[in-house]
Amino acid sequence: MTGLDATSRPAGGRAGTDPPAVRTVVRLAGALDAAAAPALRERLIGLLHSGLGLLVLDLSRVSSCDSAGLAVLIGAERRARVLGTAMCLAAPSIPVAKLLHLTGLDRNLTIYPDLRALAAEREPARQSPQVLSGGVAARHHERD
Repeated sequence: MTGLDATSRPAGGRAGTDPPAVRTVVRLAGALDAAAAPALRERLIGLLHSGLGLLVLDLSRVSSCDSAGLAVLIGAERRARVLGTAMCLAAPSIPVAKLLHLTGLDRNLTIYPDLRALAAEREPARQSPQVLSGGVAARHHERD
């Protein structure tokens, strides 16, 4: 089953304006397969909400992925787009990167080769730990 760790970052904002958009990094581990897909789908749906600026799925620790896993990635991207949230994949493991290429999803999804490439486009942030329901660790990052 796939493990899940979510990290959220408020993207800033000024006093008296709308609440800041949030960036959430979800670190997945293990097999992204038919056994793990339903639970992962539910967790991602729970994380996606209007006002979320960016959802990043870190695939560096995903050992394998099947059609059910791909369906979760595609569904999350579609839901994110409907909500006005950007979604990207980061650091796909070699087997997952090959699968994304073979299926052509590497042309349809935003994929960063590693988290450094993603971070290079984003401002650094401070961390303060928080735990989401279900025991999923999260760190909210606030911009300086």
